[in-house]
Parts: sequence; C-alpha cells; structure tokens
Amino acid sequence: MHTLLHPRLADCRRIFLRNYEMSVRIGVLDAEKKGPQRLLVNVDLFVSLALSTPLDDELAEVVDYSFIKEALDSLALRGHINLQETFCDEIAHLLLAHPDVRAVRVSTEKPDIYENAESIGVEVFHIKREKP
Repeated sequence: MHTLLHPRLADCRRIFLRNYEMSVRIGVLDAEKKGPQRLLVNVDLFVSLALSTPLDDELAEVVDYSFIKEALDSLALRGHINLQETFCDEIAHLLLAHPDVRAVRVSTEKPDIYENAESIGVEVFHIKREKP
C-alpha cells in the first residue's frame, strides 16, 4: 500500500531526507567486511499537522528534524552491520520512537555494488499502532 493512501496519514505532514550519503561498515561479503562503503539513505516521517503547523514560525512548534541525521550517524557508529534490512529496521525503530512521529519509511541503497545498476537497496514502512 502506498503510504500516502493510508487513512491514518491523511492529516499528516511528510518530513523527508533524500539521498543522505553515508560511509557505513555494512555487508556480508568478505570484500564488504574490509572497510566502509557508500550507503544512500532516504527517510520519510509522517507527523500530524496539529503537531507540525507553526503559528509563530518557531522551531519549538514543529518536529526538529535534526534527530534524523543524529539517528543515522549513531547507528553507523555502532559497528559493522551485515544486512541493509537490519540497518533499515533499526533506523525505522529509532525514528518511530519519537513521540510525534506517526509513521516512517526508510530506504537504503548501495550504489557501488553492480556496474550495470544505479543501486541495490531495501525499503521498510512502519506505522505506530493506534492507542486503545
């Protein structure tokens, strides 16, 4: 299902980070374990318009999205990760832990794996459960 069609996101603002290039120790192949490689990360956060529509043009009235970069950088510093799926899931869980984030989409791409392809990657989408 396309995330924008989900009824729980109809009243949300989408905050996004595009093609954030990182140097990450990731991969299962011996060559990948010798050092870091380029990883491109894309993130979409969905935040209620009620929590992200400023009245006074002040940062305190919206989600300060610098925490996206901080989460990405902190995960990259943890050490080697075998799978892109693991990296995506970890980032999604870190970002979804923010109290104002209702849903998150994360994708990662390795742009240097195949000569005849722009990249190879994975994507995950999570939406918080509704509170009972």
